[in-house]
Amino acid sequence: MFSFMKPHQGIDASLAYQSAGLTLSGLIDIQTCSAPDRVALKDHDTQYTYAQLDRRTTRLAHYLADQGLCRGDRVAVLSENRLEYVELLLAAAKIGVIAACQNWRLSQTELQHCVDLVSPKLLVASPRNAQMAQAVCGDVPVVIWGAEMARDIAAQPDSKIPDPCDPEDGIVILYTSGTTGMPKGALISHRAEIARAQIQMLDLPASPEDAFVAWAPLFHMVSTDTVFKTLIIGGTVIVTDGFDADELAGIIARERLGRLTLMPGMIAQVVAAVRAKGSKVKGVKWIGAMADLVPLDQIAEVTSLLNAPYLNTFGATETGLAPASGGVIEVGVIAKTLDKRQSSLCQIKLVDADDTPVRDGAPGELAIRSPALFSGYWNNPDTNAEDFRGGWFHMGDVFRRNPDGTLAFVDRRKYLIKSGGENIYPAEIERVILSDPRVIDAAVVRKPDDHWGEVPIAFVARKDPALSAADLLEQMAGQLARYKLPKQFIFIPEPEFPRSTTGKIMRHLLEERLDIEG
Repeated sequence: MFSFMKPHQGIDASLAYQSAGLTLSGLIDIQTCSAPDRVALKDHDTQYTYAQLDRRTTRLAHYLADQGLCRGDRVAVLSENRLEYVELLLAAAKIGVIAACQNWRLSQTELQHCVDLVSPKLLVASPRNAQMAQAVCGDVPVVIWGAEMARDIAAQPDSKIPDPCDPEDGIVILYTSGTTGMPKGALISHRAEIARAQIQMLDLPASPEDAFVAWAPLFHMVSTDTVFKTLIIGGTVIVTDGFDADELAGIIARERLGRLTLMPGMIAQVVAAVRAKGSKVKGVKWIGAMADLVPLDQIAEVTSLLNAPYLNTFGATETGLAPASGGVIEVGVIAKTLDKRQSSLCQIKLVDADDTPVRDGAPGELAIRSPALFSGYWNNPDTNAEDFRGGWFHMGDVFRRNPDGTLAFVDRRKYLIKSGGENIYPAEIERVILSDPRVIDAAVVRKPDDHWGEVPIAFVARKDPALSAADLLEQMAGQLARYKLPKQFIFIPEPEFPRSTTGKIMRHLLEERLDIEG
């Protein structure tokens, strides 16, 4: 516990601290009391009101306690999206247990690492993932969602459980993408999740009438953060088993939605499905994520179709939507810039390699302070000491600050192409390539070069099969310094871009492809 007041002021700050604390369960309880009959959670054939959800998660919390789980313990979850997954997150929160949300897309080796990292007392899995759960559990007991587990839970009491949690207690562990190594487990607290909900409400206002479709994996922050936010404000969470364009188009026609998550590579499918159904859009307030990775004409098309602006976001598992997700691309607009606006409830600075603030217009690593920050990487003190140095969390992402205060994304600090003594940031090149309407998607990677050290290579998916490297170089001329121009263009179909679960292109796999193909 830290002190808010100096001792000489004669005030016991701990009293205020205790009174100021909020937990996720406590806030959802408010909705249960004020709107018990409102639908809280549903899928295509089942729905639960807030009162029903409260009783179900209370019984599940008693069940977890009977399995020996106590405040601070971890329960690993290995499952596709389903109603029981959300219930488990809420039940764990009621007794201070931390849900370690596993990525079922990982290899067995990677998944074993993720489970071992957090030393869970229990592993809960879906039938679909039961075999993998048994393969990675070690000595950890495994329970499988199904009729037997449902009967055991139903036999538990629904008596109220006193909230044992402190705002700094962890609620979930979400894993980093692992695109450059083994995943790290990011611990996110009640305090952080509540702050993330506040930031969403300040920058992207929503109401209890706005539903959220949790199709993105619940082991990713874009779903977990928004599920918690939706339940805090009394909205409805719709759970689907992953991305299905036709199913999503049907939901868009039936439901009034707040934030509609769309990832790169999925927008064209949703547009086609909505048009094929020919039904009117019931109402969407906000669309998308990762505007930097989406062709600008696609953004204009989908915003026009759904009559909602596109979110120009920059955040991370460690930060939520902060630090720079305060801006949008308006309906039908082909954006001239994708510069970011700072999010609410955060403070940022751009620093050089010595952590000295850089001048406006110069590239610098973004460092952030915010109540939305995670608590650190599980069992990784060296990385925590490095990334949280000086009382700021250093994200490893490079930006430039514009005269109007907006932030121009440059690239990951850790992914530089060092060519002839110059630093090349791939995102600068990618944005220029993606501005060509003949391009579907693009990614720039580094290739060793005997002369320059490294050179940029561009992988491009094209709409127009006649588009050539010469055409792209002509289009890029004058927009980039000559040393930044790709030394080679490799044209591939869009589905061949390897992506993480968050939709990000995994550059290291494209580099491996270079090694194989020469």
